[in-house]
Amino acid sequence: MSRLLRYQVAMSLDGFIAGPNGEYDWIVMDPAIDFAALYKEFDTAVMGRKTYELVTAQGGQGAIPGFDVVVFSRTLPAAEHPGVRILNDDPRDVVTALKAKPGRDIWLFGGGVLFRSLLDDGLVDTVEVAVMPVLLGSGIPLLPPGASTKLVLADQRILPHSGIIALAYSVPSGVGPAPGIRYIKAAKPRAVSGTSTGKPPKAATARRKRATE
Repeated sequence: MSRLLRYQVAMSLDGFIAGPNGEYDWIVMDPAIDFAALYKEFDTAVMGRKTYELVTAQGGQGAIPGFDVVVFSRTLPAAEHPGVRILNDDPRDVVTALKAKPGRDIWLFGGGVLFRSLLDDGLVDTVEVAVMPVLLGSGIPLLPPGASTKLVLADQRILPHSGIIALAYSVPSGVGPAPGIRYIKAAKPRAVSGTSTGKPPKAATARRKRATE
C-alpha cells in the first residue's frame, strides 16, 4: 500500500500557518501533546524553500533525526547534506516515487505553496491541523487561492488545557483515510479523596451518618 502524504501543521484560528515574516512564536504549547509519538509516525519530510530557510535559521542544515528530509527549490542549487536533499526536480515526480517506497508516512512540512501544488496534483492524502486559540490578523495562509477540495473528518480532539483543537481530515481522492490522532497523551484519572486507602470519602461518611440519625 502506498504511503500517505500528510499535511500536518499548526494553524491560527483565522487560517494562517505563520506570521507575515514567517513567525511561529504564536504557536501554543500543551503538555498533552506527545511530540515523540507524532514524529514516530513518519520517516520522511518534504518542504519548500521558505520553510527550509525557517528551519535552518535555527542552526544546522535542516536535518531531523530519523528522517529523510527533501527540500524543493527553484532557486537554491541542488545539494546533499547529512539527512537532507535539496532538489530542483518536479515535486510531483519525486513525491510520487517516495510514496511508492516502503516505510512510514511522509510529512508535508510546509509551506502552503507546496501544499497547493501537491494537492492539485492529487498527491495529498490527509490534512491534519492543530488549530491554535490565536488570531494573527495576517500572515502566510494554510492554502493559497485555487480550486476547492472537500474533506472528510476522520478524527478530532480538544485539549482543554490550552484550547487547541486537533483535526484530522481525509482527502477523498487520496490512497487511504487519515489515521486517528494518536499523539495526544491520555488524561490521568483523578484520584478521589479517601479511596486510596479503601475508605469512603469523609463527606460520604458524614451523609450516611446523618441519614441514620
